[in-house]
Amino acid sequence: MQQIISVWVRDPRIRKNDFWHAYIDYEICLHTDSVCFTKKISSVRRRYSEFVWLRQKLQANSMLMVQLPELPPKNPFFSLNNAQQITERMKGLQRFLEQILQNPLLLSDSCLHLFLQSQLSVSKMQACAAGKTHFSVAQAVQCCGLRRFHSEEDLQKDLNMSCDSDSDSSECRDPELRIKDLTINKVESAASLDLMGSSQEETLSFSSGSS
Repeated sequence: MQQIISVWVRDPRIRKNDFWHAYIDYEICLHTDSVCFTKKISSVRRRYSEFVWLRQKLQANSMLMVQLPELPPKNPFFSLNNAQQITERMKGLQRFLEQILQNPLLLSDSCLHLFLQSQLSVSKMQACAAGKTHFSVAQAVQCCGLRRFHSEEDLQKDLNMSCDSDSDSSECRDPELRIKDLTINKVESAASLDLMGSSQEETLSFSSGSS
């Protein structure tokens, strides 16, 4: 049976480092039933420079055996106020991820999983993938909080937004199963957060640089 990996890049937001410097990050939503992913539903935010890092790491780790797709080119005249430029870049980033996720060799790369399903910064992703942190890749992924849904109505709204994309996956054709899976993951996520809150000395300690 063919496994489904659906990814969306959406919701661009402007972030300010200080008064003079700002950047845009994007929400990356992943829905999958692939055995390659321990977490089947996730949502993280990444900026363009992190996509550049991911492509460089995947290229190096694949020993040049894989021809990686190109990222949308860096535009020296890119404007945070130009909606068309932002939309074009966002679509290009989604095409990049869609092609990456079709390659079985790349699906085994730890950097890809940390990029898609953890809140770690580039430096911490690199250290974790190299085994230089006190937490594993799987732990970093599991500690990435799932978006909080408060009712089945909210779940249905999210599913409808996801299925408004060009995806023709079976998940969109069977929303009741999707709601069930999301509800289960919501309960598991809440239990995990409660456990982390009551056992702070035993949980991972992420610095502010990992957000």
